[in-house]
Amino acid sequence: MKRDLTKGSISKNLMYMAIPAILGSLAQTIYSLVDMFWIGKISATAVAAVTVFSSVFFLVWVLSSIIGISSVSLISQNFGSGNKKRTAKVIEQTIVFKALMAFVTLAIMYFALKPLLWFLSDEAEVVQYALDYGLIRVIFLPISFVSATLINAMRCVGDSKRPMIISIVCAFLNVILDPIFMFKTVPFIGISGFGMGIKGAAVATAISNLVMFVYGFIILLGGYSNIKIKLAGLFKLDKEIDTQLVMIGLPVGVEMTAREVAGIVIMKFLATYGTPIIAAFGITFRLTSFAFTVMMGLSNGGGAIVGQNLGAENIDRAEKTAYVAAKIGFVVLGTLTLVSVFLAPNIIRAFIKDPLAIASGRIILPLLMVGATGFCIALCLACVFGGSGYNFPFVVSSIIARWIIQIPWLYLTVKVWHMPYIWAAFSYVAAEITEAIILIWFFKKGKWKTHRVSVVEGVVD
Repeated sequence: MKRDLTKGSISKNLMYMAIPAILGSLAQTIYSLVDMFWIGKISATAVAAVTVFSSVFFLVWVLSSIIGISSVSLISQNFGSGNKKRTAKVIEQTIVFKALMAFVTLAIMYFALKPLLWFLSDEAEVVQYALDYGLIRVIFLPISFVSATLINAMRCVGDSKRPMIISIVCAFLNVILDPIFMFKTVPFIGISGFGMGIKGAAVATAISNLVMFVYGFIILLGGYSNIKIKLAGLFKLDKEIDTQLVMIGLPVGVEMTAREVAGIVIMKFLATYGTPIIAAFGITFRLTSFAFTVMMGLSNGGGAIVGQNLGAENIDRAEKTAYVAAKIGFVVLGTLTLVSVFLAPNIIRAFIKDPLAIASGRIILPLLMVGATGFCIALCLACVFGGSGYNFPFVVSSIIARWIIQIPWLYLTVKVWHMPYIWAAFSYVAAEITEAIILIWFFKKGKWKTHRVSVVEGVVD
């Protein structure tokens, strides 16, 4: 369905773009929670293993995000200016470049994964579970990288419904496949499964990503979305576009690298408290992903609208889009935080039976939700950075929040003063609020209003 995001009601356009994105992401989040539910049936050690691997995987995902963030501004601004030929070319180059990055990353991570896991945990069972799960995820990196691009490209050209449908279908497929591949006898229904344990969870995710990959290509190659790409364009590189993809996304790459390396260091600190506490943090991270699902839907939807409006030189309309996104985010995330405060014990208990993990999770969840709420509202405003291609604020905010606030905080509270885990949870609140304040300051400063990526052959403005 075609929609001109430079005209009409801002709130309606935002809902048109954001709600399908939120629903699609929500489906993936629900899958993630169901995945953790089934993994929790194995043991708290298995939950801790997936949590440890996730710290490494998120670092790897930085390479995908460098190109992905660049493509948001390039695709949406070119599409907003009416240059469909170049829009299709940018999408093709994003796919090709991401695939190349993924294969290089796969080769490195295949050998580097084990040492990284041993750095994060000195428990042999945790490392083995993480390897069993992680190697399968690493092997399918090219499929995962490109699948994200296909979904993102559709959203950037104003097609919000198809990405939602693809995400929901693949998440539902993942939910069905998880217990079938993980257990010899599928719980609750009693049919025979493959009994692969934690490896089965990774296989189910890989199959789901493969379906998303095929489905997305069919739509874009067939021209069923608002743009049509050519197969021939996927077999060559364009130096000018590829340079833009790297240069525009490089600040985000620095930001995400700083964030994810910090995440690995933070996980090392958390490991001091033992497997049950790591498991509690892991479940909490999955649960707070609900907040980030709303944020990403509003931010991605807002970014596409901002990009198209900046491409059409509608600056006031782009700014109003960010404010509308932030207001909606405040209402939704505030509600989720209240729910987490009152229902935390029951929520944690649904995923794991370990008494210490439940007791710690009931404290950790509300604290992390408070921090996540402030950060997510700021990120809704920050959709203007992605839409304009001005990504420097993310670098500053992330480095200060993680490396100047959170890691010194953890070093003092965990290693020097040997304080309880609740102080580790407070480190997240301090970091998220710091990051939010910095992003809001850059938003108010307004440099994004004059920043553009080129919409004709050339270099970044």
